[in-house]
Amino acid sequence: MIAFGAAVLAAAAPSAVAREFRVADTQAADYPTVQALERMGQLVRERTQGRHSLRIFHSRQLGEEKETIEQTRIGAIDINRTNVAPLASFIPEANVLALPFLFRSVEHLHRVLDGPIGEEILARFEVHGLVGLTFYDSGARSIYNSVRPIRTVDDLKGLRIRVQQSEMMVEMMRALGAEPVALPYGQVNVGLSTGLIQGAENNWPSYVTTDHFRSARYLTLTEHTMSPEVLVVSKRVWEGLSAEDKAIFRDAARESSRSMREQWLKLEQTSRREAEVAGVNVVTLADRSGFERAVSGLVGRFAGEPGLAALVERIRQAQ
Repeated sequence: MIAFGAAVLAAAAPSAVAREFRVADTQAADYPTVQALERMGQLVRERTQGRHSLRIFHSRQLGEEKETIEQTRIGAIDINRTNVAPLASFIPEANVLALPFLFRSVEHLHRVLDGPIGEEILARFEVHGLVGLTFYDSGARSIYNSVRPIRTVDDLKGLRIRVQQSEMMVEMMRALGAEPVALPYGQVNVGLSTGLIQGAENNWPSYVTTDHFRSARYLTLTEHTMSPEVLVVSKRVWEGLSAEDKAIFRDAARESSRSMREQWLKLEQTSRREAEVAGVNVVTLADRSGFERAVSGLVGRFAGEPGLAALVERIRQAQ
């Protein structure tokens, strides 16, 4: 009976131990991803009766995305919000989500991420030391620069454009004729002010909240990628949770994703208005076919393996 009682207590221990989880995000405190993490923390605290809580380290306090990903894999950071592009160096499925011109619209993106395909992709993270909880929106990324309006692929030739620290993003910009410069997100402003780079590519909120629009006043709505954000937890940390707590964390993460989308849409709209009022030259492309042709070879290079090629086709066929 004593042995049986000890076994029961041991099995119950993970649920009983209170813990504060360290969460990393490179964005500022009022950014939708950080606000979503705060919402998740509130839900976790309520549903565990205060046993667990999240401590959010925003504004790159724990490092740039590439650094925080490695720290999360070894368990030094518990939970991390990152874009899928930096994960692509070791998770092939993340490369697929970052492929240029893969998603037809935001609605198409949501249908894919919220369905079986999204669940399958999140499940692939575990073998790499991460457990995927949910996706957050990151909008459509477009190109901006300080030199000239970009109306055709030829207009990009020779421009030094910052890209994420991802091999595919480097190759994409090179295929478009620009000179890619892989820099951490936090170094873009310095790069623009010193002339190290002449432009970058990102979504409306990132373009405006970082003040990039003050230095790079030509933006072209290429909307070349819709690579989402993803919320991951260290596998080492995850394995220490009870089944009950795992369910609480997953549900709270998914609820935070729904609230994040509402905030994101509003911020996109207000960010664009702010940039336009400030006099940013916005080019809307009537025809993106030239840009699409220029990067078409990337699918074969980064998703040519049969399993990945099948995944790309499933995404394209998703209704």
